[in-house]
Amino acid sequence: MERTLDQILAYHCAPALAGLKPSNLVSLSREEFPDLEERLEEYRQLFAPRGVAFRTMCGCDRNVLLLVYRPAELERALRTPLSAALLKKDGYDAGEDLAAMLDRLSQRLRVEGDFPHEIGLFLGYPPEDVAGFQRHRGRNCKLCGHWKVYSDVERAKTLFRRYDQCREHLCARLAVGMTLGQVFQAA
Repeated sequence: MERTLDQILAYHCAPALAGLKPSNLVSLSREEFPDLEERLEEYRQLFAPRGVAFRTMCGCDRNVLLLVYRPAELERALRTPLSAALLKKDGYDAGEDLAAMLDRLSQRLRVEGDFPHEIGLFLGYPPEDVAGFQRHRGRNCKLCGHWKVYSDVERAKTLFRRYDQCREHLCARLAVGMTLGQVFQAA
C-alpha cells in the first residue's frame, strides 16, 4: 500500500506537529515523492501560522532528511544552560541565532556522514541524556525508547507514552480520511 506524505509526517513527526516537543526528524524518499519540494512548500504555508517550520537538513539523490520544528520552542530548548554548554563544546557559538545553529547542524550532517551527537538537543531530548550519551558513547543507558535515557527514567517513560499516544491519535485521524491540514485546521 502506498504511503502518503501526510501519513509519514504524522507517524514520524506527530509530537512536533502537535506541540509536545520542539522538533522531529524524518527521512523522505525522493523516488516516493518526486514533487517533494513543492509539497514541502505547501506544508510550510499551511503550518507557518501554527508555529511549525519545515527545513531540509541534508539530502542526496535518493533521500532528504527533513526537520519539522517549532522555532520558538526549539530556540528555547537550545538556550538552557546545559544545552548551551554542550553546544559550545561542539563548536556552536553562544550568540548564534537558531538559523545559524541549524545551518551548522546541517553542515555537520552533510560532512560527517554520521549523526553528530548534539542532534539530540535539536530533537528536544533532555540535555542530561545527551550528555550521558556522549559520555558513555551510547552504552549503559538506563532506558532505551525514543532516545537513550541516562537521567530521569520516569519522566522519559511519561514522555514516551505521550509521544506514542499523540502519534496514534494523529494516525487514527488520517486513517478515517482526514488530511494533516484538516486535523490541524480543526484544532
